[in-house]
Amino acid sequence: MEHLQFPKPFEHAHPPVRNVNEIEADRLTPSQRAADRVAAIVGSWWFIGTQSVILLGWAWLNVTAAVHHWDPYPFILMNLFLSLQAAYTAPVLMMSQNRLAARDRLEAHNDYEINRKAEEEVRAVLDHLSAQDQALTRIVEALASRLQALPPAGDPPGNTSPV
Repeated sequence: MEHLQFPKPFEHAHPPVRNVNEIEADRLTPSQRAADRVAAIVGSWWFIGTQSVILLGWAWLNVTAAVHHWDPYPFILMNLFLSLQAAYTAPVLMMSQNRLAARDRLEAHNDYEINRKAEEEVRAVLDHLSAQDQALTRIVEALASRLQALPPAGDPPGNTSPV
C-alpha cells in the first residue's frame, strides 16, 4: 500500500489579536481624557436637565425680582455665559470626536487584520480537508482493488478453477 502523506500542521505566523480598547486607553493623553469626560457630561440628559433648571431659575429670579435684578430682561449676562460655554464646549467636543474617529480607524484596521488571519486559517483548513479527501480516495481505491482480487463469496475455499 502506498505511503500516505498529510500536509504539515498549519503554523500561525501572524501576531496575536490585539484588544483595540486597551491600545486606545494606553495612548490617551490627559487632555484627551478630559475632552472625553466633557463630551460625556455635556452630551447627557443630566446636563440638559440641570442647565435648563439653572436657566429657568435665572430667568424667574430676574423677571419676578425675587432678589436684586442682576441681569434684567433680555438677560444679556446669561447670553454672555451661554456664548462662553458654547465657545469652549464646541472645540472640546470636536477634540473628542476627532479622537473617536482615530479610534474607529484603528478598529477598522484591526478588523481587516483579523479578517486576513481568518482567511489564512480557513485556507489552511480547506487545504487539509483536500489532502484528507485525496488520502481517502486512495484508500477506497486500494480497498476496491483488493476486493476485486478476492474470490466470489459463493465459491468454496481453495477452488479457484473455473468449471
